Amino acid sequence: MGHRLSRIYTRTGDTGTTGLGDGSRVPKDDPRVEAFGDVDELNSVVGMVLAVPRLPRAIVNCLTEVQHDLFDLGGELSIPGHRLIKDETIEKLEQVLDSFNAGLPALKEFILPGGGRAAATCHLARAVCRRAERRVWSLSGAEKIAPQVPRYLNRLSDLLFVLARVLARRESGSEVLWKRDRK
Repeated sequence: MGHRLSRIYTRTGDTGTTGLGDGSRVPKDDPRVEAFGDVDELNSVVGMVLAVPRLPRAIVNCLTEVQHDLFDLGGELSIPGHRLIKDETIEKLEQVLDSFNAGLPALKEFILPGGGRAAATCHLARAVCRRAERRVWSLSGAEKIAPQVPRYLNRLSDLLFVLARVLARRESGSEVLWKRDRK
C-alpha cells in the first residue's frame, strides 16, 4: 500500500466542509460527520483504557479488536452505502461480553463510575459509546444506516460496562455502588 497522506494539512477543510470517503464534501457539523467523529473519539478513549499499565491480556486483546472494529465502523459511516460491520462482528462481541460477564455477581444496585483508573476510563468509554450510538440514531432519521452499526455500538457499551466492572474488582477489589439514601 502506498502512502495515504503525504501531507497532514490539506487546507480543504478551511471553509467549514470536510470530505467523506466517497469524495463528496459536507459541512463539518453534518450529522454523518458528528456520528463518525464520536466513533473516533470513542476509539481514542478505548486507547486510553489500553494505556493503563498491567491490564489483563484478555482485556488488551479484546479492546484492541474493538479498536479495529471501531475503525471499520467509522469507515462505514464516512462512506455512504459502504458496509463493513457484519452480523458476525456483533455475534463475536456478544460472545466476548458473555465470557467476561460470566464471572461477575448479579447487579443489585447501580454502579458509580470509578473503581480505579482503568475502570473509570472504561466507564468514560461507555458514556462516549452511548453518545456515538445516539448520533448514529439521529443520522438514521435522515439517511439509511445499516442496522448493524447501532447494534454494534449498543453491544459495545454493554461490553465496556462489564469490563469496567471486571477492572474495578481487579484494581480496588470492589465496585463503587450508588447509595440512594445517604443523608
